[in-house]
Amino acid sequence: MNVLVYLVPLAVMLGLVGLLAFLWSLQTGQYNDLDGAAMRVLDDSDIEDAAPPARARSATRHKRRLI
Repeated sequence: MNVLVYLVPLAVMLGLVGLLAFLWSLQTGQYNDLDGAAMRVLDDSDIEDAAPPARARSATRHKRRLI
């Protein structure tokens, strides 16, 4: 039971640290552009038209041999 003297304040402090980190992220604008990151993942404008990687080509050849 003596361990609760240490664990309860530790849990409260960790909760406050998490709350402060969340409030800091709100204040610095971390949640302002949620859709922008999702659209950047789908954007493929930096990919050049090229042959598929060697690994993908060898996997397709391997499948053809099995059939």
